[in-house]
Amino acid sequence: MSRSDPEAGTAVQAAPEPGPADWFAALPVAALIVRPDGAVAHANSASESLLNHSERAMKGQPIDSLVRLPAGEASRRDGHGFAVYDVELVLDRVGPVRADYVEGMLPEQPGWRIITIHPEGASRRFANAGDRGGVRAAIGAAAMLAHEIKNPLSGIRGAAQLLAEVTEPEARHELTTLITSEVDRVAALIDRMEDFTDERPRTLEARNIYPLIARARQVAAAGFAREMVIEERFDPSLPDVMLDGDAFVQLLLNLIKNAAEALEETAAPRITLATAYRHGVSVSGGRGKPRRPLPIELCVIDNGPGAPPDLAEHLFEPFVSGKRKGRGLGLPLVEKLVGELGGVIRYAREGDPPATVFRILLPRAPDA
Repeated sequence: MSRSDPEAGTAVQAAPEPGPADWFAALPVAALIVRPDGAVAHANSASESLLNHSERAMKGQPIDSLVRLPAGEASRRDGHGFAVYDVELVLDRVGPVRADYVEGMLPEQPGWRIITIHPEGASRRFANAGDRGGVRAAIGAAAMLAHEIKNPLSGIRGAAQLLAEVTEPEARHELTTLITSEVDRVAALIDRMEDFTDERPRTLEARNIYPLIARARQVAAAGFAREMVIEERFDPSLPDVMLDGDAFVQLLLNLIKNAAEALEETAAPRITLATAYRHGVSVSGGRGKPRRPLPIELCVIDNGPGAPPDLAEHLFEPFVSGKRKGRGLGLPLVEKLVGELGGVIRYAREGDPPATVFRILLPRAPDA
């Protein structure tokens, strides 16, 4: 069908009405059509992005090999629809992802299903995460600052009062040393908090990652992790990575220290540093931008108990910590530094028995 354009005097072909296939492809939610035998028949664009597979590659593949549900959940299917919310799915080429998973049966098509995946537990996140995260961070900040600053100020005040009363040089020296050390402790805390406000761009250059890992491992083994076994599981052919060397060593030390603290009450504590090259791994570059390839993987793994379940989703929020003496600054700073290097970081519990995994994905050097 065509219509006339009165200004141009020409016939303009009307755009055809979109069909069901067009609507399915354009859905903003990851969706897959699954045949009665459990194999993928169709996948839309959003599912291609989420699963890091093309539709062509997914067609004919068993859905359970592409998206693995938590143990025991799949047995709840009864052929009339199925849903699990805010659970950890394991995606074939991506790894663990927190999401809502919904299956619906296609009318008049026995055995055929449509599956939608909503990353990051959308129903729970949009309902209350903004309020909960902001309140949690504010309460944590207030408690941490009150403890960390009030205590040394009390010590400084007491030392200053005593200083006015004593005359012996040795006693005066002890009190002035106490005052100085407590002031330095407050200053160090403020310096750490200022790290979050430093917006200066990093100078990135192509670097061999292994000397930097060795440096961080040596520092850790000589200090806070000297009682721990630190294993290495490296890909020897890893190409150069775009890095700021100092920032990389700092974030890696923070992760190793976090692992060492988590292992304090673990028998046979073990930390593993692992690297790998992940072909095809990429993340969204934002609206209107191409996806960013992040093939360089670095994992810091420990055999500790992991984060408490109620804190697992908030580990990278400032002032949130599951440790008795934790300040909740280490992991948020790690996430900030990883972001400045152009990468991403994720937390997961993986393996049998489960281990804690902090997985960093970084860009390779352009000419590597």
